[in-house]
Amino acid sequence: MVQQPVDDAGELRPGAPSRTPLRDLVAEAYASGTGARDWLRTTEDAIGAREAAVHAWVVHRDAATADAAARDEDRAEELPLFGVPLAVKDIIDVAGLPTRCGSTIPDGAPAAESAACVRRLEALGAVVVGKTVTTEYAYFAPGPTENPAAPGHTPGGSSSGSAAAVAAGMVPLALGSQTAGSLTRPASYCGVAGMVLAHGAADLAGITGLSPSLDSLGLLAGSVDDLEYAWRAFSGEQRVARARGALGWWGSDLDTLDPAMRDLMARARGILGAEMLVEEFDWDDHVRTLAGDHPVIMSYEAVRERPEVVARSAEVSEPLARLLSDGAEVSDAEHEAALFRRDRSRVELDAVLPTGQVIVGPAAVGPAPRGLQATGSPILSRPWQALGLPVVTVPGARNAAGLPLGLQVIGRPGEEAEIYAVARLLGDQLADFRTSN
Repeated sequence: MVQQPVDDAGELRPGAPSRTPLRDLVAEAYASGTGARDWLRTTEDAIGAREAAVHAWVVHRDAATADAAARDEDRAEELPLFGVPLAVKDIIDVAGLPTRCGSTIPDGAPAAESAACVRRLEALGAVVVGKTVTTEYAYFAPGPTENPAAPGHTPGGSSSGSAAAVAAGMVPLALGSQTAGSLTRPASYCGVAGMVLAHGAADLAGITGLSPSLDSLGLLAGSVDDLEYAWRAFSGEQRVARARGALGWWGSDLDTLDPAMRDLMARARGILGAEMLVEEFDWDDHVRTLAGDHPVIMSYEAVRERPEVVARSAEVSEPLARLLSDGAEVSDAEHEAALFRRDRSRVELDAVLPTGQVIVGPAAVGPAPRGLQATGSPILSRPWQALGLPVVTVPGARNAAGLPLGLQVIGRPGEEAEIYAVARLLGDQLADFRTSN
């Protein structure tokens, strides 16, 4: 039932997200007496064909077949995510499956209950297919996942398997999370759409986090339109906004941008400038301070949030061991000072960013680095994650070598409709854009 995507010449592009809108696929599944089961079979075929090269999955869920059959048999309510095959990052509990967190430390006991976010999506009609690869405890040490949009390059982290499963056309929707750049960066590197929900916007019960002040839930889909459709179903938000007025342009001085990303930024500025006033978002002092305070908050809280990992720190990777070591050196006063500065920046943001205005900037420094030994830098996400803001990653553009590039649209909690208005505009006009570098 899933329409395979085609390239510019009309040829099939196996292993990429479907271009058929998710809402249409849901309607098609609901209209068929075996639609959910057919969709699941298509998903299983795609996984069977591509998983050996991508390595996105940790475990598949045997109960998915029964769940799909139950969807087909019970049509009392037309659910917005009827039959949608869902991938779940392996720090998020799914009843009957272990939560491994990319580590040997968890005992492997099956979760007694699914996480609140999983139960919510299942209530909307989604069918959980299985668990996807995460970096170790959602930090830096990578798993085996390849980037299906850029073979030989990292998919990013920590939501690597979820982003790759969507990018490879295995599933149309995946759950991830973000504490630093764990969802924005994989979305950008793999060429898919991603949303980091505002901190506190979703119940995180059943998710193995690192930092209560920073952890946020995330969604991944093949396009901005599909992502918005899924997010609206999940959140219940009905308000729609138009891209108008002004926006803040953030070129970022946190790191040197790749020439291809600079090309993309120039193209995006031209697109947006034709529709609205584009103003420089001159907030560098706060951005640099937030980027510096983010790892202080994260390391301090990780030590206290994950005592079972601290107790077995000799068994973890060098990056995670260093995070825990750094966190043990952060004093209560230093942590409180970092949170104080963050809270001050939240107040200041209201003064410099008018109501309904969003910020647009690069989602990553450039395309995915070559190799699987590291997952790339999260520096461009750190300030916004410290503030707990909702962010949407817009895919579509690629560099001259064909590697995906993404932009991020950032806004305030409660103004997600404005974020999506700008993200849709960029998504429509940057589709298949190629930079000169």
